[in-house]
Amino acid sequence: MIRLEMSHDGFINDIHPLILAFFPGEEIDVSSGLSIGDTGDFCLHITRDGEVLSEFAIRDTSDKDRILMKNVLKCRLYEDLSSFTGISLPWGTLTGIRPVRLALDHIKNGFSNEETVRWMEDHYLVSREKACLSVDIADKELGIIREVNSLKGFSLYIGIPFCPTTCLYCSFPSNAISRWRNRVPEYLSCVEKEAAEVKELFRGQKLISLYIGGGTPTTLGPEELKRLFFIIRNSFDLSDLKEFTVEAGRPDSITPEKLRIIRENGGDRISVNPQTMNDKTLRLIGRNHSVEDTVRAFFEARDAGFDNINMDIILGLPGEGEKEVSHTLSEIASLGPDDLTIHSLAVKKGSRLKAEMEKYGYDSLNNTDELMKLAGEAARGMGLSPYYLYRQKNMSGNFENTGWARPGREGIYNILMMEEVHSIPAIGAGTVTKYVKDPKDIRRIGEPKDVNQYIERIDELISKKRELYKGQRGG
Repeated sequence: MIRLEMSHDGFINDIHPLILAFFPGEEIDVSSGLSIGDTGDFCLHITRDGEVLSEFAIRDTSDKDRILMKNVLKCRLYEDLSSFTGISLPWGTLTGIRPVRLALDHIKNGFSNEETVRWMEDHYLVSREKACLSVDIADKELGIIREVNSLKGFSLYIGIPFCPTTCLYCSFPSNAISRWRNRVPEYLSCVEKEAAEVKELFRGQKLISLYIGGGTPTTLGPEELKRLFFIIRNSFDLSDLKEFTVEAGRPDSITPEKLRIIRENGGDRISVNPQTMNDKTLRLIGRNHSVEDTVRAFFEARDAGFDNINMDIILGLPGEGEKEVSHTLSEIASLGPDDLTIHSLAVKKGSRLKAEMEKYGYDSLNNTDELMKLAGEAARGMGLSPYYLYRQKNMSGNFENTGWARPGREGIYNILMMEEVHSIPAIGAGTVTKYVKDPKDIRRIGEPKDVNQYIERIDELISKKRELYKGQRGG
């Protein structure tokens, strides 16, 4: 048990995740009202089973410059925790999900790439490797963002919250399709109502990228897929689309007929996500497909005409070390995907993995710096370059998720979602709509993950979306 005492809790959201980065999975007891310094100081005292981890007081300047105060506080805390544990975190004091945005903004302000790297090292204690990665990705994103900004449009996300089964690590909206098959038509009717509203709210604006995710959209049957695409084509002008992604995801949901339907309706980018190419691990994490199914689905997608296929893998899965990851990377290299997303396992609150951590233990989640480097080198060996990056809470090894792609095959939606450069209305259960008025005014509204709640409250949810985008029609 870790005990955290502070003079006030104004910085709890900055301190709490940094402690967990050094002590993943530990419980933290928090209290405020501590006083160990002069009046006006911010005081902090952290113990673990009675042993002092960190104790200091610094002048509280948060009323004048909260960002500066936060950085000073986190650097001091980082130094104490790093000294105590002997651990250096690859991302230093950064605990947010968008480290690349820091590099992007710094470069936009006229600083060179090398100056930006040194700034991230000095200001946030980021390793040089991660700082260079951030700057490389920021450079890649800049060109795409500038082109998108010139079009003054929006992107669209449609969520299909059904899967063949729920994976051990998953916390996304996911419902076994076997239990919901009879209500899919009702769900699609709600999607149609939302699409009609978004059409009106964004009338006159160009749709730049469209992403159908989930869940697993290809759990829908062929006729259901046809209906979904009819709704889309009947609601939106697709003539300006730069990218149309369908996250097929699970190989056991992919058939040649479904692939043909996606292609005929404009889908030009697809995901075939193995997560691992080891059958033993696939069974452990609750995926009903085999490695052979993944290979079959990949070549069926190629045969259907897809020249932009994404694959996802996860490092740090239970029981997987260098041998298993090397095998996965070798198998994927033989397929030659156009885009590879390398995930670091995140133990999420809503997942079964979180609930079963006592059974598996953190020692079985073996993501390491060596595995991250191995995966990155393999991606480069496939002719891929990093183009987007994000982080999540409770990631194994305190690492990141990185997208790698061939030139011209970068996932545009992924960049726009991470960097929040324009509005992205979202349709469906468990989705989050973003309204980007300007970089400093970004608002979000979420829809319930529960499919029943989504269906029952559809009119209320549409009203909230209408209120959020009030005044944007024809903007």
